[in-house]
Amino acid sequence: MAELSQRMKQVLYAAVTEFVATGQPVSSKTLAKKGIELSPASIRSVLADLEAAGYLHQPHTSAGRVPTDRAFRLFIDTLMEVQQIRAEERERIDAAFSEMSSGENVMRETGKLLSELTGTVAVVVGSRAELRLKHLRFIRTMPGELLAVLVMSNGVVENRFLAADVGEEELLRIHNLLDDVIEGRTLGQLHELFERRLASERVQHDAFRRQAFALGDAAVANVAAGETDVVIEGTSRLLEAPELQGGEGMRGVMSALGAHRRLVDLLALAAKTQAVVVGHEAGDLGNGQLAIVGASYSEQGRPAGTIGIIGPTRMDYPKVVPLVTATADAMTVFMDRRTSRREPDDD
Repeated sequence: MAELSQRMKQVLYAAVTEFVATGQPVSSKTLAKKGIELSPASIRSVLADLEAAGYLHQPHTSAGRVPTDRAFRLFIDTLMEVQQIRAEERERIDAAFSEMSSGENVMRETGKLLSELTGTVAVVVGSRAELRLKHLRFIRTMPGELLAVLVMSNGVVENRFLAADVGEEELLRIHNLLDDVIEGRTLGQLHELFERRLASERVQHDAFRRQAFALGDAAVANVAAGETDVVIEGTSRLLEAPELQGGEGMRGVMSALGAHRRLVDLLALAAKTQAVVVGHEAGDLGNGQLAIVGASYSEQGRPAGTIGIIGPTRMDYPKVVPLVTATADAMTVFMDRRTSRREPDDD
């Protein structure tokens, strides 16, 4: 398809921004009032050309026109001007992360913040390795078997069965030793720490410490290697979107929000490539009526997860794209600061 003329881009830009603002099919009469320096007849002609090129469609013969996924993609990639975040939005993001403590469920609090800022569903994805361990206990279940109970700082509880023959008195000593080790550390950090300790000469010659750290490593490594952690906030905001009202729209939304593996993959795609996955670019997710805006965050230079929003394709991309990016950047700063506050490990 040949590149659009400047006149076609001007009309398409006006049609997309008007549709985003009102949610109504856009007519030539409406666009003529928006300052386009073309006659109504010329606007109608351009609209017809854009429809023929696949950028617009008419829901009904006598209705105005609605942008297609192709129009939104062109708008996002080449036409829109990303807005600067307002001072009050920047202050709110900075204040939220400065007030968070390391013991809070940072993923959930971040999701709530982003949902409120953008007015739609927020999704935060983190590696299980980034979950912080609060308590670790081993329970004897039968001869030669222990149940490892891991309580995370966000309240999540994980159970793992391990093969080990340890007496009650020895378990008490192991708990006391590991309690001093796990405080403030993530599952991934603990896995690395246990491996370092087990490789040290001191532990190699200390049977009790070797057993304690081996049990700790077996417990956290199994959980850290599991599926990613997904937090979704603000579902009701998306269900309030006019174009998603009705049984079919709501079913599509709920089905999309329940497809965690698909959401994780699409957020990662959005974060790595074009920042936005729109409409049927996400396959049949939400019946092609949704868009995903994503950005990645890290900890100490290592990828830690992704953050983003899900909304109707008719969303204010120039506003929400920088909000998602700014929130992800603030989360990276918070996680780096949180890590630097911990005392260095003394093997």
